[in-house]
Order: sequence, then structure tokens, then C-alpha cells
Amino acid sequence: MSNPVFNNTAVFRDPRSRGRGQGSQRGPVLQGGVPTAGYDTRYDPATLEGMYNAPTATTAQTGRLTYDDVIVKAGGLLAVVVVAAAATWALVPQTLLFPVMIVGALVGFVLGLVNSFKTNPSPALILAYGVAEGAFIGGISEIYSGLYQGIVLQAVLATMATFVACLVLFRSGKVRVTPKFTRWLMVAMVGYLVFSLVNVLLMVFNVGGEGMFGPLRGGFLGVLVGLFAVGLAAAMLIVDFDSIKRGVEQGAPAKFAWTAAFGLVVTLIWMYLEFLRLLAILRGSD
Repeated sequence: MSNPVFNNTAVFRDPRSRGRGQGSQRGPVLQGGVPTAGYDTRYDPATLEGMYNAPTATTAQTGRLTYDDVIVKAGGLLAVVVVAAAATWALVPQTLLFPVMIVGALVGFVLGLVNSFKTNPSPALILAYGVAEGAFIGGISEIYSGLYQGIVLQAVLATMATFVACLVLFRSGKVRVTPKFTRWLMVAMVGYLVFSLVNVLLMVFNVGGEGMFGPLRGGFLGVLVGLFAVGLAAAMLIVDFDSIKRGVEQGAPAKFAWTAAFGLVVTLIWMYLEFLRLLAILRGSD
């Protein structure tokens, strides 16, 4: 199971088959300075030689996806999330914090689904998602910060460190996205989603005792589940990197840098929230 953002976009999927005639097109073959049959004879040998000696067009010149495109778009989207979160934290009064946080979460969820299933990326909708999620993150971060001093900075640093570690491992080739890896991730994700749903239902019906995170997310079990969730998010980051690499190598259009940035930010937000919850459980047991 890969990130739905990438899985629902054809240019980032692992192709099952390739057409035999889709290789790079070769220029005309010269025989004694004369183009062979089947090629346009309007070009003289000197012109053709100049074409051969010309430098290869870059991906930027051909309008293809590049890693720089993804970095710039992802950095910009993260900046939108951070600014929206900081504005919510600093400007929204305590009496309105919870409603703003809930609205941000709901709007972010809807926009996340819309952006995940769009055939062509919409920068406006993706940026709107960043604003909505920023409002949610700003609200929930302020709540956690009021309970545990310094926890937000710890969660941010942990998320950044994990991102860098995943990127280094992926670039080094020590962690590879294989069919076995994706099958394991699919089973683990489904299991975690079912577990989370059961925990929410128990909270709603007040079964198993009260708790900030539900009866199944407290104490030692909560720590184990939190570590498992962080591990899942890290594995999803590895899959995201692989999807982006595939998109670049397959010559995806440059506009899909927005899709790649959106997918990365979705995973990073999930990881940050899991770190925030895990650290809160650990700090609460001190």
C-alpha cells in the first residue's frame, strides 16, 4: 500500500508493462553523408551534424518533473502550513481555538480527499489544504504545549530527524521498496486503521475507562502503538520517495511536482501528530 496521493496518480505508479517502441527516438543515420531512406532530406549533413553535437535538453527545458521542482513546491507548502499554524496559535483566542481546530481538521480532510483523487493537481486546492491543516495543527499544538512544555519543539525535531534519516537510507539503497515491502505496509496500515477505529468507538461509548487518547492508546500499550505508528509513517515516507523517483525517471510533467509535494506533506503531518501523541504519553507517565 503506497500513499493514496501517489497511488491514484498514474505518473507515479510502478508501470506493469512498457511498450516496446517507446524508447528514445534516434536521429537519422547517415551513410556517406547522406540520410538513409525514410528520413526528411531537407536537412543537409552540416545541419544534422550540428543537431547531433547540440547538448541534450534538460528536464526543465522539456517541461518534465525534477527533484528541484518537488523540493521547491514541498518547501512552499510546508511554509504555508507553518504560517497558518503559527497564526492560529498566536491570534485565535482560547474560546475559539477548539472550533477553529475542528473546522480546520474537517476542511483539511475533505480537501485531502479531493486532492488525492484529482487527475490533474490544483495548486490552489493544495495550498488551501495547507492553510486548513495549519489551522488544525496550530490549535492542537497549542493544547499540547499547554499541557507539556517544550513538547511541540520536540515533535518537530523528531519529525525532521526521521525525515532526514529516511531520505538518507533511501538514497543509500539500504532500504528498497520491493513488492514484499509494500505488502507488509498494506497489512500494517489496514491493521492500524482498524485498531484506531476501535479505539475511537470505545472513546465514544466510554468503554474501557477514560483517557486523553482513548482506552487503547494509554500507558505502555499506547507507547507501543505510538512507536508502531511512527514506524508506519517512516515506511510511508520511503514509499513516497520511491514514487517521486519513479515520476522523475518516467518523465512526468512538471505540474505533478504539486502532487508530489502534497503527498510528502500529508505524510509529514501524520508523522508529526503521531510524535506529538507519543511524546505526550511518555511525558504523562513521568
